[in-house]
Amino acid sequence: MRNHTFGRTSFNVSEIGFGAWQIGGSWGDVSEADGRAALEAALDAGVTFIDTADVYGDGRSEKIIANVLKARGGARPMVATKAGRRLDPHVADGYTKANLESFIDRSLKNLEVDSLDLVQLHCPPTEVLYRPDVFGALDELRQAGKIKNYGVSVEKVEEALKAIEYPDVTSIQIIYNIFRQRPADLFFTEAKRKNIAVVVRVPLASGLLSGKISRDTAFASDDHRNFNRNGDAFDVGETFAGVPFEVGLQAVEEVRKLVPAGASMAAFALKWILMNEAVTVVIPGARNAEQAKGNAAAAELAAISADVMAASKDIYARLVAPHVHQRW
Repeated sequence: MRNHTFGRTSFNVSEIGFGAWQIGGSWGDVSEADGRAALEAALDAGVTFIDTADVYGDGRSEKIIANVLKARGGARPMVATKAGRRLDPHVADGYTKANLESFIDRSLKNLEVDSLDLVQLHCPPTEVLYRPDVFGALDELRQAGKIKNYGVSVEKVEEALKAIEYPDVTSIQIIYNIFRQRPADLFFTEAKRKNIAVVVRVPLASGLLSGKISRDTAFASDDHRNFNRNGDAFDVGETFAGVPFEVGLQAVEEVRKLVPAGASMAAFALKWILMNEAVTVVIPGARNAEQAKGNAAAAELAAISADVMAASKDIYARLVAPHVHQRW
């Protein structure tokens, strides 16, 4: 597995990381034992970047990470968390230094550390990105030693471009996959020019790009692929990458024809993301050890040919882009 320098920081991270949303909640029943096993398997496979958030299981994800890392000992991976979504209502005025510091203090306790490697604003309202005082507050918290670096997790390309205007934003987390290709048009060029770390989330479009979901797949009531399919709980782009379910299934069947013999569609989809050199780390989630091992295996796939990359772009342009391209 290749490693990349994380933007302007001193951290060196694996190109495939571990997204810890699934071991926190909102993905149906994932036991703590399975969550621990998934994380252990990822770390055993060479993963050195873990992404979580304070709201994943109301801190459950952070606590599992702390427990596993404490038990393993040795060199620590880079652990990133997020803050802001504990606000209720989730509005721009809530992004005060006092609130951010309280969220960060809680994550410090959950993760059992003295300083957070990276805290990311958790898909804040767009207005937050036009408030320099918010980033000033993060500067002060960094100077106080509570955080080492800060970044922003965004929904839209325009938000990403605005966020990197702030000189001390280290990283941007954004959705990018075969079904969400717009970030590569302009944002990745700017991120590379400014040496911004790019963290790619929702790489498998909530499992669609695993090729294992069908029209008959049933999702639990507490799985966001059930309750957020129309954006009722949070941005619809976080569920199936915002692609209408039936459209996504149709596109998956065309993508399936591009997958090389012996490779899983999930590994192919992850490798597709890593073909863009602006990507620092991709953070697929995993419900169990088997999925975590399968994700890590994507690093071993051969580079995807130019013809296949072009074919994937054609699938996107014909079937998917009309539904998502200008929206995010």
